[in-house]
Amino acid sequence: MATDVLPAGEGFASLAALFADKTRATFCLTLLDRRAWTASELAHYAQVPKSSATEHLNKLIGAGILAEIRQGRHRYVRLEDARIAELIETMASHVVPVPSNRRSYTSITRDQALRRARTCYDHLAGDLGVSLMSALVARNIINVDSGVRLTPEGEQDLARAGISIERAGTRPLIRTCLDWTGRQYHAAGLVGGAICRHALASGWVLPIPQSRALKITELGVTEMKRHFGLDLAREESN
Repeated sequence: MATDVLPAGEGFASLAALFADKTRATFCLTLLDRRAWTASELAHYAQVPKSSATEHLNKLIGAGILAEIRQGRHRYVRLEDARIAELIETMASHVVPVPSNRRSYTSITRDQALRRARTCYDHLAGDLGVSLMSALVARNIINVDSGVRLTPEGEQDLARAGISIERAGTRPLIRTCLDWTGRQYHAAGLVGGAICRHALASGWVLPIPQSRALKITELGVTEMKRHFGLDLAREESN
């Protein structure tokens, strides 16, 4: 029995060690925006030499955490898949926030934007994602009585809002993801991805440059209230 357990323990420790480095952790959190980044871009963002960034990226690629994309002479990296993104977001939800008096104004402002609204791989997160989850439950678009599921009426409601769900592969139709800022759940899976794609394509939210934070537009406030009963204007004023 012991010989069966030991290798698994070693493997888990090796995986955990990959995230126990500040530079690699920064890379993983940054790549939750689902974009492909170059080593130079990540090095600049994490403020480390490119040679050091390349070494860290090779370890993450070798462990299957990151995927490598080559286009000509250029090499890009991204998270391997949604499972890795879920793992990173879940771990981040257990981090104790750093007191604001130990951080710069720039980092505080950036974190506030991330808390309001952001992407978590391919779905909406932050206060927006958590509020949207509550609104979807209130409208019976999703049901959480026993697990979490998309209701037949809910799928019709999403379709009327112009949100189509692409059923493909083995990814769950809908699941919950623990939000690292609010420590509450937001909607992920195919449903969460479909809502996020539509929100971006329709101009409900706009990406903030050099960040995975999102800006909620006036159109977004109007449309999300109309389709989901989500009163963002009232929440913003509270």
